[in-house]
Amino acid sequence: MKIAKLFFFSLLSAFLILSIIMVIKEEVIQQKEKKEFEGLQQMITPPQPSQAADSITPEKSSADIQRVHKRDLAKLYEANPDCIGWIYIEGTNVDYPVMHTPQNPQKYLRCNFEGKYSQSGVPFLDARCDPQRGTRIIYGHNMKNGTQFSNLQKYVDTTFRNAHSTIEFETGDGVHLFEVTEVRQTDIYDELYKKLPEDDDRLILSTCYGSAKSGRLLIIAKEIEQ
Repeated sequence: MKIAKLFFFSLLSAFLILSIIMVIKEEVIQQKEKKEFEGLQQMITPPQPSQAADSITPEKSSADIQRVHKRDLAKLYEANPDCIGWIYIEGTNVDYPVMHTPQNPQKYLRCNFEGKYSQSGVPFLDARCDPQRGTRIIYGHNMKNGTQFSNLQKYVDTTFRNAHSTIEFETGDGVHLFEVTEVRQTDIYDELYKKLPEDDDRLILSTCYGSAKSGRLLIIAKEIEQ
């Protein structure tokens, strides 16, 4: 009997130690990934006025539009051509590069900015979308450590939504501003995408939500005329 108890307690102790090691390892990995994003944020210092003027895309000349540039995205484009912009919401943790790989739609689901395996991944644009116009859907993980798109859960609260209604999506031609118009919980977001006109300039932030594997939380925003 004593031997059985000793074996049981030894097994339980081993399980507890293994669990603690796994938790610590998980925390170390998540902190490392968080530091990597902080490094990217430090790269995008605001450009000089001359840089802002030169970075307007050929499709939209300065005679057509003058958008504000808040970040020097050229460094990110050079470091990784898959990067097409930056997503930011003031007062939240949403402050990340946005990737776009039409030939490999979910490449950054579990890849970091350098293309190596990552639990967090990097927010990425739907392969069907044009980075500059039309409906743009950006996916990001709902991380338990509060990073990536986890703060989007707070948008189910009307007070929070009203206080954080503006979303910045900066691309090569400057900052595009969007105002949140709807928050939706669904598992059929593709149907929503199909219903929107191709020329409808909307931004949809999509992340996991709820207990169902297919549950999604959608933050839908309309582009603000500038």
